[in-house]
Amino acid sequence: MRFEFASATRILFGAGTLREVGALARELGQRALVVTGASLIRAERLLHLLRGHGLISTIFSVTREPEMGVITQGVALARQQGCEMVIAFGGGSVLDAGKAIAAMLTNPGELLDYLEVIGRGQALTLPAAPFVAIPTTAGTGSEVTRNAVLASPAHGVKVSLRSPLMLPRIALVDPELTRDAPPAVTASTGLDALTQLIEPYVCTRAQPMTDALCEEGIRRAARSLRTAFARGHDLAARTDMALASLFGGLALANAGLGAAHGFAGPIGGQFPAPHGALCAALLPHVMAANLDALRQRQPEAAALRRYDEVARLLTGQAAATAETGIAWVRELVADLRIPGLRQYGLKPEHIADLVRKASQASSMKANPIALTHEELAHILEQAL
Repeated sequence: MRFEFASATRILFGAGTLREVGALARELGQRALVVTGASLIRAERLLHLLRGHGLISTIFSVTREPEMGVITQGVALARQQGCEMVIAFGGGSVLDAGKAIAAMLTNPGELLDYLEVIGRGQALTLPAAPFVAIPTTAGTGSEVTRNAVLASPAHGVKVSLRSPLMLPRIALVDPELTRDAPPAVTASTGLDALTQLIEPYVCTRAQPMTDALCEEGIRRAARSLRTAFARGHDLAARTDMALASLFGGLALANAGLGAAHGFAGPIGGQFPAPHGALCAALLPHVMAANLDALRQRQPEAAALRRYDEVARLLTGQAAATAETGIAWVRELVADLRIPGLRQYGLKPEHIADLVRKASQASSMKANPIALTHEELAHILEQAL
């Protein structure tokens, strides 16, 4: 047995840990590019804490899922202001933008030199600038991953900038920061977290360390996602979901994903849809398609037993089967009011092109079985 496990240099988890950010950041330098979302009000406490430790902050707001041009602008601003570090405070899009800016701040050339699929795919050669990731949603796990997902409208896809040199220096996960997330955001990000726990658990690159994280994360998400959705200020539920998100990020970064994420990238690059909501709409149909394909073509596959275990973790029932787990996920998706893909403009005539693009996605490579184009098309038809 051989496996590798890498993560952020330091992970701090717990309610109230944001107050430690000033002292932590001060060890990395004096000038910070602070990457935030559209609302600067939410970042006021962070900025106050940084000022209290003598740091000079330059604000860079990311108002939508990051595109290549946004990263270029952020790098130019950081260089102009002499920023020594990048601090990202927000959801997955903000963290990915900050991570990419930190990487390009120290590496020569342009973004396309390093991007997968649409770029030249060169490896980064220099460590990213010190990067502090502070998530305010519980879903993507981007605070502990080695990649940043970026949109290219010109190509109609989302692609990754990826390197071990991009791992954050500090991941600060404070569940209190997620308590104000509205129900729709809680639903889509929470189901993204659940997808990022189930897919690494059944994927072809699963390993003992990620298995342990996935099992614990699935249990916590199963017991707390509905509560976080219905009662956002329930700190116990928010803590469970923040942990589930963190564990999902650790798992996907060190094992792999599957067809739900394989589809989410191309769909998200072509249609205005939240990443988590796409994963949620796809997840039960991907699970069902994988289960059928494994039974037909690989009936001895370990993934079949793992799908049964997923069902037991989700339901808490010792006798649960994979079908029970799929039904449980379908019901959760309905309860959290996740719309079908048609809501975002996807139509039957788009399916063939999306299947072609998804087949080339890096996330698809770890799916527990290679699905045919017909099986992939059926997943999209069911998810409409």
